[in-house]
This record gives sequence, structure tokens and C-alpha cells, in this order.
Amino acid sequence: MTELTPTSEPAWALVSTPSAHTDASPAVTPRRVVTQMVAALALVLVVVAGLATFAASRLAEREAVNDAAAAADLIAQAVVTPLLTDDLLDGADGASDDLDKVVRDVVLGDEIVRVKIWAPDGTIVYADESHLIGRTFELSQNQKDSLAEPRTIAEVSRLDQTENEFETGGRLLEVYRPVWTPTGREMLFETYTAYDVVSERAAELRRGFVGVTLSSLLLLVVLMAPVLSRLLHRLRDVTRHRERVLERSLEASDAERRRIAGTLHDGPVQELVASSFAASGAAEQAAQRGDTELAATLERVAGATRGNARALRSLLVEIYPESLSGADATTVLADVAATTHGRDVEVELDVDPGITLPEDEQRLIHRVAQECLRNAATHAAPCRVLLRLTREDGVVTLLVADDGSGFDPAVLDDPPAGHLGTKVLADLASDAGAELALRTAPGHGTQWRLRLPDEGSSQ
Repeated sequence: MTELTPTSEPAWALVSTPSAHTDASPAVTPRRVVTQMVAALALVLVVVAGLATFAASRLAEREAVNDAAAAADLIAQAVVTPLLTDDLLDGADGASDDLDKVVRDVVLGDEIVRVKIWAPDGTIVYADESHLIGRTFELSQNQKDSLAEPRTIAEVSRLDQTENEFETGGRLLEVYRPVWTPTGREMLFETYTAYDVVSERAAELRRGFVGVTLSSLLLLVVLMAPVLSRLLHRLRDVTRHRERVLERSLEASDAERRRIAGTLHDGPVQELVASSFAASGAAEQAAQRGDTELAATLERVAGATRGNARALRSLLVEIYPESLSGADATTVLADVAATTHGRDVEVELDVDPGITLPEDEQRLIHRVAQECLRNAATHAAPCRVLLRLTREDGVVTLLVADDGSGFDPAVLDDPPAGHLGTKVLADLASDAGAELALRTAPGHGTQWRLRLPDEGSSQ
């Protein structure tokens, strides 16, 4: 058979790709369920650990601030107030010596790292850092509020004020509360507590949160294990039952198609063949009697009956192609070519004899070739068709090319109502992981190309 298309050919256009209609949902298996459960537990642990860290930090900071305020109240009442004098507030020399000795011996330590006493005007009248004594700073709003409405105010200090030039570290717990001299003169007592206590307490709380959560999750796993085991057992049973039902459905469908094909072959087909023989015999007898008109009529009846028998045999091949149960690709495509007999379509087969395919791929090849030949017989006849099956670089390629009038491939974007053949081909190819392409144009014939990985072939 000569080349079917002109030298200048249109480009190939993909009709479908392996991923176009692939079901991305993985199968539900016991291993997948267990894996997802373990992953979910790990995710819960990560989330809980993050939330526990945040919550522990906030709670620890709040508790540490409250503890620092309570400690400052106790120190102010029991240690500092008895040592306050008007001379200290007035800045007299030596007025802070006794207070300084007690502060350094009793108050300062690993937790409290700085002590200050302020005059209401913002002057520091005492500090364990001597460079601060006598200097005046603007009171913060919290300091003013503590003096205006006598109360203890505790907060986390960022150490970004000028008064904090001698404090080290990123943050400290700062506590203010008013104190009074024996004559009732007011001053502001201030302590700074190391922030490390917050970090230590946060770590303790975090360990507690994570421990409780982990124990709860492990208990939940133990309680759910029997339920999960039963569910997985049911899943396996349901999966096996579904597979058996599917197999039986396919077997029943195959058996029914075989039964219908056998009934048609042994009944109507044989009757038509016998009728054609009887009509041919009657035509010969009429001719011998000289009744040429009756002989011609009977011969036409015999011809029509034989044509109907051939058409019915072609239909039988479509209903139940026996060759699909084997691995002979040549026989499969020969059966397809037989369905176009008598339809003004001349088919040439070119099949690589070394190609053998599993049954599902045989069915795909048969279905695509059948649909393409049907389209050629419907829209391109009379024409010649090349039906070629080759293998190259691990890919099996089916080519169906006709030398008909061709068409504008743009019509595939919006096919006429009821014309679902191309969509069916695209879906079949996609679901099987194959690629379907089309090359056609008005006056250039039509070529269909199906490519699929040659996983089941053998040399």
C-alpha cells in the first residue's frame, strides 16, 4: 500500500495524555490506614508541642510576674521599710549605708539583681548600682500609677529606657510599689528579677503539657487498637468481596456476550447462509427453465442474504472477538479489519509479529482500532486504511491512517451533539495510561496514533 498522506502533513495534536483522566485517589489499604494514623499522631504531637511551648511561656511569665510582685511586697514590708528615713529621701550623706548593707546581704541574689528607691520627682535616692544614685529620670506611666493609687505593679521590662543602662540581658521582671518613711513621706521601691526563672518554669510546664498529652495519645492508641484492627479486617473483607463481585461481573458479562454471539452464529447466521444457498439453487433452476426474470430476482435475494450474513458475522466479531483471549496482535487487528468488509474500505495490515500484549492492552488496541475504522467507513469511504502496530524504544504504537478527505481538528473542541466517539477514545486511552494523538486537515486524510508503554510485551 502506498503512503496515504501528502508530503506536507499537519502536526500531531494530542487528544489525551496518560494523566488526563487518571484517578489520583490511592487505594485504601490497611498499611495506608496505619501510616496515616501514625502520621496524624506525629502531627498532633508537633502541634501540641508548639501550643504547649507558647502556652507554657505565657503562663510561666504570668506566674513569675506574680511571684516577683509577691516577693517585692514581702521585701518592702519586712526588709526595706524599717530602714527608710527622711535623710535618705533628702540625700544626706551616709543615709543609705545601713540599707545598702542589708540589700546586698539579704535581698540581692540569683533572682533579684537590682534594687532602686525613687523619690516622687524621679530622682533615684538609692540603688545597688552607685552610679545611679542622685540621677533623675522621667517616671514611666506605671511608676506614676503605682504612686498615685498605692499598689504593686509588675511587668516584663525590655530594658530600653535610659535608667536601665546598667542592667544586662534582654528582659527582666520589674516590680514597683510605694513605700513610706516613718513620717509618712512616700517613695517608690523597685526591684528587677532575672528572667531566667521564667524560662525554667516554662520548661517545667512544657514538659508537663507534653507528658500529659503524650500519655493521653498513647492511651487513645491503646483503646483504639482493637477498633482499628476490626475496621481493617472488615476493610480487607470488603475489598476481597468487591474484587470477587467485579470478577464475577466481568465473567458474567463475558459469558453473556459469548452466549449471544454463539446464539447468533448457530441460529440467524446459519439460517441466512442456508437461505442464500437455497436462493442461489432456486435461481439456477429458474434459469434452466428459462425464467430469467425470476432467476435474477432470486440471485439478488441470495446476494443480499450473503451480505447480511457477512454483516452479522462482523457484528459477532465486535460483540465477542475471540482473539482477545490470546496474545496474537495480528489476529486481533485482522478481526477488526474484517468488520469493514463490504463497506468501501480497503484495509492493509502491518503488524510487528514479535508484539504480544496482555488482554487488557489487547482490548484497548482492539477498541481504538475498531472505533477509528468505523469513523473511516462512516466519514471517509471509499478510502484505503493502513492499520499498523509497531514497537520502538519500549513503546507500542498503533497507527490508523486513511486517505480520505480529512477534517478540521478544531471540531473536536466542540463536537456535534451525539458524536461521542472521540471522547470515548480519549477516555479509554487516558484510563489505560496511554497517549492518543490525531493528525488531520481537510484534504490530508486522517491519522490516529495510540502509544502505550510495552510493559506486557515479549520478544
